[in-house]
Amino acid sequence: MNSERTQAYGRIVKTLEDVGATKLQPAEQSRIREAADTLIFAADIAEARAALRDIDALADHLISSGRWLEERVDRLIEDLLACGPAPVAA
Repeated sequence: MNSERTQAYGRIVKTLEDVGATKLQPAEQSRIREAADTLIFAADIAEARAALRDIDALADHLISSGRWLEERVDRLIEDLLACGPAPVAA
């Protein structure tokens, strides 16, 4: 874990506080928190694969339902990815 990852985690917490129940259902908030927790503690990206798939599905749902703009979802995804370990270069 490093400061960049913890700062990204803080941005996710702030996003959840800012949007709260007005834009996210409790189960959706929980899915985002769980993904952030998984990513922040993951030693490698393989450990977070299931969480990333779940967040991808949630992101698609938020956009397709019109509840979130694509730009806002993109920022959330960027912050979530920044919580995780650096991907291994091939």
